[in-house]
Amino acid sequence: MASLPQLAHLPALSLLSIDSNNTGSATRGQELAFRNASIHERSVEYSQYDTDHIANQSTPPPEESHEAHELRAVSRGRKFTVLTSAFLTICITIGINQSYGVFQAAYTSEDGSIVESSQTASSALVAFVGTLGAGLTWAGSVAVNPLMARVPSPRYLTVPGVLLMSLGFGLASLATQVWHLLLTQGLLYGIGSSLMYFPILSVCPEYFSGRRGLAMGFVLSGSGIGAVVFTLITRQLLDMLGTRWTLRALAFIILLISLPIAITAPSSRFSSQRPTHIDIKLAMRPVFLFSIGAALLQASGNLIPLSFFPKYTIALGNTDAYGANLLAINNGISFLSRISIGYAGDRLGRQNVLMVTTLGSAGAVSGLWLKSAISGDQTLWICFVVLYGIFAGGYNALFPTTISEVFGIQAYASVNGFIYFVRGIGSFFGSPAGGAILGQGSRENYVNVVYFDLALLFGATMCVIGVRYFDAREKGGWSMKA
Repeated sequence: MASLPQLAHLPALSLLSIDSNNTGSATRGQELAFRNASIHERSVEYSQYDTDHIANQSTPPPEESHEAHELRAVSRGRKFTVLTSAFLTICITIGINQSYGVFQAAYTSEDGSIVESSQTASSALVAFVGTLGAGLTWAGSVAVNPLMARVPSPRYLTVPGVLLMSLGFGLASLATQVWHLLLTQGLLYGIGSSLMYFPILSVCPEYFSGRRGLAMGFVLSGSGIGAVVFTLITRQLLDMLGTRWTLRALAFIILLISLPIAITAPSSRFSSQRPTHIDIKLAMRPVFLFSIGAALLQASGNLIPLSFFPKYTIALGNTDAYGANLLAINNGISFLSRISIGYAGDRLGRQNVLMVTTLGSAGAVSGLWLKSAISGDQTLWICFVVLYGIFAGGYNALFPTTISEVFGIQAYASVNGFIYFVRGIGSFFGSPAGGAILGQGSRENYVNVVYFDLALLFGATMCVIGVRYFDAREKGGWSMKA
């Protein structure tokens, strides 16, 4: 707005110098009316100029402006606390899920199995224990997401979640049948991990804006660190304590680390309640349908190599400990990859980098694992372990930030929750189907498993490309950075 000293120099104000003694009352009234109209007209002109100038200089993009208006202010220290809490949550929940291959190798071995040998002959059934836990971690979002809008604090969900996770491992130590493991290490743990995972991870993107890709890349890299730590710890405990006491020790570790995180779980920054359901208009958008397809196929294909790392290594003539070490190496590489890929997504476009990582995962499977399965070459297998660690974590690191970019941060919780539900359904399908294809587990049988995995990952890549295309169409034009 123009100031009063500026208005004092306007030509209309020169009327103030008219001698009132030589002017009649009628003339004076006309002069006053003309003066007030002139001042108002010029004030509006200056006001409009200043408003347009400020808007052109400092108004953020519409999405950021709306987001800033809706979100409560937080300190930098609070952001750091949320970042750490979310990172540790990923370490525990997803880290345990991705280290299940060590338990699978133990359950199907003669020395480490705690169930009847007749039941461990089926790789698919034993693999489904880990698949059930991992799948429910994601698929549970369809129930947890609405509950988040109905409880006064997220700890009403996260604390019971931790207790169920710990109870699941504790009761699994008493198992004598595979269905006992399905109910405990699969069902109980899976429900608990979902109650722990979503209340914390669904609000995490709200605390970051400009570097959201880097922040979420760091948070989701916790799955790599967690998988490394839990793979090595589990392998050492199995050698020292045996299977039953390893499960009990892990139950205690989960309770010790997770309970403080659950008690201090962060709340949403939104001042108003966010939608928790997908409306039909959103569900019919092509970009949403392709996102669902990508989530389903990528989750199915992504877990297959992780589930069979130790067993395939044994099929090549190595020990189960060597297989566990390779799994740990893969997860360690994935940790570094997710951070760097999140940073690259902020710089080059998250959808662009997402396409590269899904295509790279499929390429690693076809170019390295397939040739290793055909020839029995261990060098190709080790190269695959490294390359798959680089690319496979890319989708997991970037798709949460892509959701907020494509659908908006206000719709993040509902869209993210539904897509995670679909990912859970996909994980129920991938590893068990791979186990059924594998049969007895000879190296030659892995060729068919690799072809199956390749089809899933290639399909996921096509869907990610579809998301990129239809998102550009909906936004009215193609952008090199998206």
